[in-house]
Order: sequence, then structure tokens, then C-alpha cells
Amino acid sequence: MLTVETPAAGVALLRYERPEARNALSAGIRADMAERLEALDADSAVRAIVLTGTEKAFAAGADLAEMAEAGPVEMLNRNTGAVWDRIANISKPVIAAVNGFALGGGCELAMHCDIIIAGEGARFGQPEPKVGLMPGGGGTQRLTRSVGKFRANLYLMTGRMFDARTALEMGLVSEVVADDAVIDTAIEIAGEIAALPPVALKSIKQAVRMADAAPLDQALAFERRAFQFLFATDDKREGISAFMEKRKPVFDGR
Repeated sequence: MLTVETPAAGVALLRYERPEARNALSAGIRADMAERLEALDADSAVRAIVLTGTEKAFAAGADLAEMAEAGPVEMLNRNTGAVWDRIANISKPVIAAVNGFALGGGCELAMHCDIIIAGEGARFGQPEPKVGLMPGGGGTQRLTRSVGKFRANLYLMTGRMFDARTALEMGLVSEVVADDAVIDTAIEIAGEIAALPPVALKSIKQAVRMADAAPLDQALAFERRAFQFLFATDDKREGISAFMEKRKPVFDGR
């Protein structure tokens, strides 16, 4: 179900395939995905990660079969929030390459990534109210912070799906491309990122995360400290030297 490929230097492609269930995310799959992502995060050879599904579905929501008879205590004991936190805490850049459906937990999974590349045929949504529930993997917060309260409420409260162009216009996705170009585009961007200094990229990811989580003064203070810290890195010296010498820099992550 979960496979890892190396399509370019410094790039890992993590693919999720469960076509018989339109790539529904069971609790076990989410835990396995978090484990795979953490392993890639710890791998010094990997500098950027592409996460994708199949041509028809990135991930079409949670596995409702395992929720049908569950009660509140059981859901509390499953502690699904801890798995989502593990995915959110990956320090390296993660790019979602989305084809087909990204619904419910699948939409939330995409929103846990740093960049979203969507195919023209991609469809997003949080349909939980249609089965008597609400998003539980961060959908109410991440969608609202991405597109604003009133656009978010339109889709959160109706459970409507929206297409890739609407997602782009709202600011939910980074770029929309032809369906057959999604993975190649994501890999190309990941390769571009992989050639850049990893410590600086991790600091950028942390600073952007602060934009959602902290008041402006605290986020700016973090950015300034992170900026100053980078002056201690070999990559900073290499980058400036290469610029002055008019050559391509080679960053080693130190």
C-alpha cells in the first residue's frame, strides 16, 4: 500500500495505493504513513518528500467502516490526533501531488503538506457533515487559515466538493497542472528544493508554521533568530561564495 521511490537526487516519492477503497485512510494506514515520513525525515540522503496517491484518488477520506460502531471513548483511546501531529511535525519540505479525490482526511492530509500540486481533475472537500460528523484531522482550522472564514464555512458546513481551479483561486493549492503532469511537476519542484540548503529550508518551514500558530511579534522574533543562526552554517558561506564567484553552489547541509 505504501511504497517509496527515489525519482531524483535528494527526492523521495511516497506513494499510497489502496484503489479498492479509493485510498481511504484507515487508522493503521495513517500510522504507517507517519512512520514512513519520519523515516524519510531522518534520512540524510532525502531533502524533499513528494506524497501522492493514485490517478483516481489522493485519499478519499477516512475509512468509515472502522468508525461505524465506534463510541466516543474508543475514539478518544485511538488518539488519532497524535498521528496527525507526527505528520505535521515532519521537518523537511513535503509536497502533495494530488490527482482525483482529496476528501475528508485526504483533504486534511494534503493540508498537512507544505506545497500542494493539483491536477485539473482533482476534487477537494470536507464532506463529514453528510455522515453526521465534522472534520477531526485539522480541517476546520487548516482550511479556515488557508482560505478565510467565509469561504471555509461554505464548504465545511455544506460538505460540498470544490475543484482544483477553485482551490487555486482560494489559495488552498500552490499550482494546478494537467492530470498527467502532477507527479512530474511535484518531483521537479522537489528536486529544485533538494538542491538548496536543508538547514535554511527547515528554518523556513518552522517560520511559516509560526505564521499560523503565534502572534506576529513572536513569529517575527523567531524569524530573526533563525536568520541569525544561519550565519553559523557552512551552507551560508558556500552560498555567498558561489554567488560572488559566479558558480553553482553545492550545499551539504552543515
